[in-house]
Amino acid sequence: MDETVGVGVGPAERARHAGGDGPTPEPRRRMSARRKQETVLRLLRGEDLELISRELGVAAAELSGWRDQFLAGGEASLKSRPADARDAEIDRLQAKVGELTMTAELLEAKIERLEAQRPLARRRPR
Repeated sequence: MDETVGVGVGPAERARHAGGDGPTPEPRRRMSARRKQETVLRLLRGEDLELISRELGVAAAELSGWRDQFLAGGEASLKSRPADARDAEIDRLQAKVGELTMTAELLEAKIERLEAQRPLARRRPR
């Protein structure tokens, strides 16, 4: 009798020898954004969701989620408009309004302090 049988063999290997069906799937690893993009493009080209799911070992629901996110991102990018010279001018003017508002608030605070210490002269009746 061979004493080395079963030594150093993991549960998956034992299951295969015991009549388990086929090779065990590879342990799942994290997929890069590039690989997810390639997978979504395969789906959009018409490849079967279930086949890709089994091939990659990723749940069909997760693949569908990737596809939905991909399409939503594309839709959002189509809705945005490119920046132009008007945007730069608007930003400059908003900064100027902010500066002027802050200056006005500081001056009002200074006036209040001065009036609290020494009220302005009252007008004389005529």
